[in-house]
Amino acid sequence: MKPHAFVAMPFGSKPGPDGQLIDFNAVYSDYIYPALEAAGLETFRADEEQRAGDIISDMFQELLIADLVIADLTIDNPNVWYELGIRHALRARGLVLVCGGLCPAFDLYTQRKLRYSLSNGKPDLATLESDRQRLTDMVKATMASWHERKESPVYHLLPNLQEPDWKSLRVGDVREFWQQHDAWENRVSLACSTRHIGDLLLLADEAPVAAFRAEARIKAGEALRKGGRFCFALEQLERGLSVEPDNLNGLREKGMCLQRLALAKEPGHSLDRARLHYQGVLKNHPRDAETWALLGRVDKDAWIAKWHRRGSTPEQMSEDAAYEDALLRAAIESYASGFRHDPRHYFSGINALTLMHLYQHLTSDARYENMARIMAGAVRFAAECETDASNIYWAKATLGDLEVLDGTPANVKAAYKEALTRSGNNWFYVDSPYAQLRLLNDLGFRPDTVAAGMAVFERALNELDEPEKKWEPRQVLLFSGHRIDEPDRANSRFPESKAETAAQKIGEALDELGAGADDLALAQGASGGDILFLEACKKRGVRLQLLLPFPEPTFIQKSILPSDKGEQWRQRYYALISTLKFPPRILPDELGPAPKGVDTYERCNLWLLYTALSYGIKKVQFICLWDGNKGDGRGGTAHMYEEVQRRTGQVTWIKTKDLG
Repeated sequence: MKPHAFVAMPFGSKPGPDGQLIDFNAVYSDYIYPALEAAGLETFRADEEQRAGDIISDMFQELLIADLVIADLTIDNPNVWYELGIRHALRARGLVLVCGGLCPAFDLYTQRKLRYSLSNGKPDLATLESDRQRLTDMVKATMASWHERKESPVYHLLPNLQEPDWKSLRVGDVREFWQQHDAWENRVSLACSTRHIGDLLLLADEAPVAAFRAEARIKAGEALRKGGRFCFALEQLERGLSVEPDNLNGLREKGMCLQRLALAKEPGHSLDRARLHYQGVLKNHPRDAETWALLGRVDKDAWIAKWHRRGSTPEQMSEDAAYEDALLRAAIESYASGFRHDPRHYFSGINALTLMHLYQHLTSDARYENMARIMAGAVRFAAECETDASNIYWAKATLGDLEVLDGTPANVKAAYKEALTRSGNNWFYVDSPYAQLRLLNDLGFRPDTVAAGMAVFERALNELDEPEKKWEPRQVLLFSGHRIDEPDRANSRFPESKAETAAQKIGEALDELGAGADDLALAQGASGGDILFLEACKKRGVRLQLLLPFPEPTFIQKSILPSDKGEQWRQRYYALISTLKFPPRILPDELGPAPKGVDTYERCNLWLLYTALSYGIKKVQFICLWDGNKGDGRGGTAHMYEEVQRRTGQVTWIKTKDLG
């Protein structure tokens, strides 16, 4: 959705400083509204609200959530001053002041201010075009520099003052907005839980204001990171952080993506880059134990990478691990700093403690001996005090880890068995401590206790089925193409007579891409191009997924039956979906009705594209059947082609003009 602008200004005609009437409705319609529209913003003025309710409530809500506020200070209007004061108090940024003619009050603290010319009480036609352009340019600059200089004198003069949380300031009488927000947020949560990342990305686009878009982008980044799509995750996180650069969860997630990209040896990425990122986060959040622990993991990974090489003997690994003692100390210090700042964070504590013991084992250097003795009791106490049911397993596993470091094999066995009773038979939960034990085993650390722990987890893992890896397509074949022409279409675009030739060309394109059972096809199911593509994919064993913009009966009425031989195309559609492993997904059922001003066909195009991209940008292959012209309306193949070109550039274009 477009960014949201609220205009605080007088209504109707009011006398100016010289007594002449000024038509502020004309100022809005001829000057402010067109300038904001040209800048890509959706504009709202309190007198335009049509719903029943209190205009004061509407105004408060807009001043709280609007991405941008324009305040017209041409006359000394108490309502506008009041609204300006509210915005100054609630938001540090996102404000532009305008004034017609000369007004002494315009010497307010802000750089974001413009004068416009008036003639006979209306915008001066001689300068109107340039005045609009200047306002458009300033609005764009203000939106682009969202987190630079603060426009509010309140937040500028009180630099430690924090903006209130958007959600905590719900205006009670404006229920409709928050009901819509809550429904949107529920869909975001559902998309996260079901890992429908394409849904999440579309919902992020449709968030009503920037703060909610940032929240959804960061959630999308987190889901993509968990799904192993680190490059695309990083892109989404950076988009969210461009709006909320101090979002701590987003900053942590970005660091994890940088770390994983470095470990995958992606060009341009290194553990040093991830380390610098976390160090930057800690400058603003020096007491955040989780970030310290993530930095510790970067240092630990850097240390492990130096000695854990395939083919190395245990002796070689121990020797190399000891040689890289500086990296090991860096990891210890990072984890220990996290635990010092938050002694409840036993995760950082047990990691610091384990590495301290390893350090002494490898180097015979006892520098951490006293610290480790003190920390062991603190870590045990923190783990034993855990009350969050979702973390009890990890607390119990930490108690087992402590026994590995300084206990007996029998105590190790008992502690880990106790932890496993809280694992919920989660394979990943069970495997995580086992991986740490394997690392200790590689370095010959306390063989008796390590072996006892490994035996417990090996037995548990043998009783569990390793989760099947989620099916991942080798490539995603995304399609958009013309429907078969209606019988009375004036300018022929894709007549029924060309369907057979088009099917042949689509098949050739799929063969060129090596389409097969390891691939996924994404399309709607309209007559003509869509159905021809899906039939060709089915013939080659490609897995099919249809995404429809409307409920199926409506879709058939709009996108199948109007075509020449529409009934035959309907039967072909039914034949296709009868063989699908998964039924067509329906856009309004999955993501709710289209927001105001959003075209349903464009929305479905983006849904298809985002779903394809969620599998990995490099996997997407777009095939289009298109005449190269703009469509009959919004959301056609031209729109999809432009979006794909902007994102991937991997396009196979079958031109309907060349079908003979």
